[in-house]
Amino acid sequence: MADIEDFGNIEVIFQDEEDKKAPRCPHGPTVLFEIKCEGEKKGRRFYACSACRDRKECSFFQWENEKVSEARLLAREQQNLSKMPPFSHAQYCARFREYAFLPLDQRRFCVDCQILILPGEWSSHSSHHMLSDITVSQLRRPSLLLCPLENKKSNAQYLFADRSCHFLLDVLFGLGFRKVLCVGTPRFHELIKMQSIDNKSDPIKSLLLDIDFRYSQFYGQDEFCHYNMFNHHFFNGEEAAKAFLDFLTEDESKVVMVADPPFGGLVKLLGHTFSKISETWKRLQESSVSELPMVWIFPYFFEPRILNCFPSFTMLDYQVDYDNHPLYKHGKSGRKQSPVRLFTNLCPKDIVLPKEEGYKFCSICERYVSGENKHCSICNACTSKNGKEWKHCPECRKCVKPSWLHCSLCGHCTLPNHQCGQMGCYNCGDQGHKRRACPRKGKKNLQQQKSGKGAQGIFNRDTNNTTGKNKRGKNAHGKKKMVR
Repeated sequence: MADIEDFGNIEVIFQDEEDKKAPRCPHGPTVLFEIKCEGEKKGRRFYACSACRDRKECSFFQWENEKVSEARLLAREQQNLSKMPPFSHAQYCARFREYAFLPLDQRRFCVDCQILILPGEWSSHSSHHMLSDITVSQLRRPSLLLCPLENKKSNAQYLFADRSCHFLLDVLFGLGFRKVLCVGTPRFHELIKMQSIDNKSDPIKSLLLDIDFRYSQFYGQDEFCHYNMFNHHFFNGEEAAKAFLDFLTEDESKVVMVADPPFGGLVKLLGHTFSKISETWKRLQESSVSELPMVWIFPYFFEPRILNCFPSFTMLDYQVDYDNHPLYKHGKSGRKQSPVRLFTNLCPKDIVLPKEEGYKFCSICERYVSGENKHCSICNACTSKNGKEWKHCPECRKCVKPSWLHCSLCGHCTLPNHQCGQMGCYNCGDQGHKRRACPRKGKKNLQQQKSGKGAQGIFNRDTNNTTGKNKRGKNAHGKKKMVR
């Protein structure tokens, strides 16, 4: 059995565990996709990386039934090994213990290599940019010491501002949670660790799951797992998976998952992983609760896709901001207003948003909303998504942004200066259908094939051509940019 998510001309296929035989790239098991062309009743399937859109980051590609030579399998294995961290997690922990006992003037950090270096390694880093006198406070806040990963097509790493971290921690602590599974939230994880040191009488435990192996230098094996959230893969195998299971079962404390995935990631892949985590937690519990308590942090315009994965979720109005993002920052107006929100299966009325930031409680909706989010008596809801007051359109029978006007030709509200006929199907402009149902989309794909662009260009090529070293053109893996 397979569950298929439509994504334009390329579909994501989720396989059952018993028939899953996905090859591996440096980021773990690859994902099976299916591509369809005009006139073909059945598409053709291929494997590609789960985590990267940029083929410079991961160029893996293989047709589903392709016969791969022993030489190519060996080369692939060597490639995967070359991308592994220089030390195992246990070795990183041993190095950290030795590092922590060094005098302050001997604690150095190589900025170029992003690693804590011991005195015997100084000579090999002599030409690199190094920081000296690394304090205990700096070691407790590695997200400030490490350079954020900023490749927007693979692992863009935006870190919570302290305002958002403290708000979220206060809310979860107030709701009685004493264990937090941090998925892709290193800044939040380190705040929890710091708070637990200050509050030893009632500490919160935290486990960080993140694809950035550099955090192995700072956290023990019961505090951090090198993890890919797009395929639920633990890089350190059974040892890391056991740490994950132990965290969920080690005591009876209430546990909640907080996830902050890359915004360019496929929502269905993320939803599939989070469902697996929830199912694992439920299987280990004797509770009748159907879902693991979760907080998924994502932009508000992904609301339909997230609710499709988790119908029990509610989007809250709270604006999450980041220290190192140029636009996603807290503000009352303009481009500084962050579109990132909290999606959660926690009871909305229990999450008190700060009144000093303008949030208020709507007694009808029974949840806190932004100050300008007015309750619509016709929709019977506080309908704004972006924090501004929306207006109700009788023709559309829903509330829309105040800058939008109803277009009688298009039959819905849109921007005043739009071009009619281009808001339905993005492929041909017809209002009667969407792109996925477009009868003309094959014609556009044929143009892409002729120019050698896109995944469709690969589909009609001879399979052998995709495996030859000298015939691997710059578009040989063009589908990677489309599947995410």
